[in-house]
Formats: sequence, C-alpha cells, structure tokens
Amino acid sequence: MEKPRLGHIHFLNVLPITYSLTQCGYGEGIDIKGGVPSVMNNDLINNRLDASEVSSIVYARNFDKLLILPDLCVRADGPVRSIILVSKKPITEINQDRIVLTAQSATSHVLLKIILNKSYDATPEYCVRHLTPDNPVPDDCTAALLIGDDALNVYHHKNKDKFYYYDMGVEWKKLTGRCMVYAVWAVHKDFAQNNPEALQLLHERLYKGLRHGYAHKADAINSILDSKPFTFQQLDEYLEVIKWNLTEEYLDNLMIFYKYAYEMGLIPRMPKLKLAEVEL
Repeated sequence: MEKPRLGHIHFLNVLPITYSLTQCGYGEGIDIKGGVPSVMNNDLINNRLDASEVSSIVYARNFDKLLILPDLCVRADGPVRSIILVSKKPITEINQDRIVLTAQSATSHVLLKIILNKSYDATPEYCVRHLTPDNPVPDDCTAALLIGDDALNVYHHKNKDKFYYYDMGVEWKKLTGRCMVYAVWAVHKDFAQNNPEALQLLHERLYKGLRHGYAHKADAINSILDSKPFTFQQLDEYLEVIKWNLTEEYLDNLMIFYKYAYEMGLIPRMPKLKLAEVEL
C-alpha cells in the first residue's frame, strides 16, 4: 500500500495532533506535508494530497468531490482567540472602509464578511495581503483580519491605545448563538472509494492521535514552548478553548454558516454534508 498523502496545518489549534504525528509515532506510514490553510486547501483540491485538514468553507465549495472524516474538526463555542479583527475604529463605525484579509485562510474571510454584513450592515472594500503581528493594520487600511498563531500573538499582546480588537468567535456567537466550526478533515471521494485500508489508517491515526496528544497536553506544549511567543499558561488555556469533536449538532451549525455564505453569494450553491465511511 502506498503511503497516503496527508496535509497538516501546523497551527497551535491542532497542537495535540501535531505532537502525536511528529513525536509519538502516529505519523508512521503516512506521507505528511505541512503548511498554512490556504496551501493545504489548494493542494487537496488539486489532488496533491489525499486528505487534509481544510478550512470549512473549502468543503462547501468542493463538496461534490470531498468527504468529511467523521468526528474531527476545529471548533470553538464563543471566544476562539485566533481569528481577530484589529481595527483603527470601533466595529460599529466600519462601513465602506478598506479591510485587509490575511492570505493564509479562507473560512475566516467568509466569516468576517457575514458578521460585518449581518451584524453591522457594513459593506467594506476587502483586499488580501500578507500580514504580521508586528504591524497588523497597514497605513492604507482601517482594519485587518489575522488568523492562527499570528492572531493569538495579537490577542495576548494588544495595543489598546492604538487599536480595537474583535474576536470573530465571539461575534459569531452573538449573531447566531451557535458554536463555529472553522475547519474539518476532508478526503477525496475517489481516494476513499479506492483505498479503504488507507482511509481507515488515516482516520485512526488522526482520531487516536488527537486524543493521545490532548491526554499529554503538557508534553505537547513543552515540545514547542521555546519556539513560540507564548507562556505555558497561555497555550494551556488556548487548548481548552478549542474543541475537536464533530457531532450532529456541530454539523448543523456548519450548515448555518453555509446558509449565510450562500445567501451572500460567497459560495455558489448549498452543499450537502457527506461523511467518509470508517470504523469508529
């Protein structure tokens, strides 16, 4: 059996899986490629990967050729800390301003557009650029959307004299009252059909690796602590905010997100949720 090709996003929100895959043997027999969400999204869609964690909106745009791996996602109920709008003015005053979006993601772009339109009746001009925590809002923009470790850095090192900060998980909860599913693990339908053993291997390693990594959370945090601008406590708290199980309730929440996206023309059609068949 050829090694299945798995995309893996090296963000802190999946640190338990990263730890298990890279340091505890759960990646054995798997060809793992790491990168930011936008790269993994593109590589999966273009058949350079068999399976990957992807932005949840990517599944919606490609549901005809992808399946969701069961009981795996990245979600948060309210504050997420790692999707942050940094603004020079209060969010209630944003209207036709220019907002720059990080080039690293896809779901966060759609989420922000939904929130600004539905909650604040705003119609900003959007552009996409590379952003850094050191200079989060370019001079020619009113606000910037950061994600992942960059956003978590901004969250813990706020310059409240200069900027306003808005957690998109909090804003989504205010709008819908629901938990937000930011990412799922998806697999190509053809791969799943033609490689049932490899599919089962991938799912078992991810599912069990997540639980192993979380059970050894302190070791996982300590393994990367020297290379990150965070304290142990900050990362420990963050990994309590993020959840990874995907139940029927959270699939329903995902469809609410897709419904808003479809109504705003951000996806061409309403997707159907189809899960890969694996033994749990």
